Amino acid sequence: MKTQSQTKRLQRRRRRKRMHVRRVLRIKLERPRLTVFRSCKQIYCQIIDDLAGVTLVSSSSRDKDLRDSLGKKKKSQVAAEVGKTVAAKAKEKGIGPVRFDRGSYKYHGRVKALAEAAREGGLQF
Repeated sequence: MKTQSQTKRLQRRRRRKRMHVRRVLRIKLERPRLTVFRSCKQIYCQIIDDLAGVTLVSSSSRDKDLRDSLGKKKKSQVAAEVGKTVAAKAKEKGIGPVRFDRGSYKYHGRVKALAEAAREGGLQF
């Protein structure tokens, strides 16, 4: 069990990592940003236009069309399906090159599976 000071320290570290990644990504503002959020059970991703401050496309493992087809798949397989879905939606809207914002997460596991599936679906980053 973690104490409150340990939890706060972890939260500060995550926030610092996330802001560092965002600072690096601010260089290429002309491209929309593909952000990833993962919880213990679900994974969410959005393509955001930072200049306009608008979400262009979003997909998650909680979407109704995905929820029925996922069944009892593993978390990384679910993340790959979400990546394919967001790539297909982006293709419909004519979105090509994006910046990948992994947040404070390592490029490993579910985040990596989502990114690779989005690349296979036609997104460039």
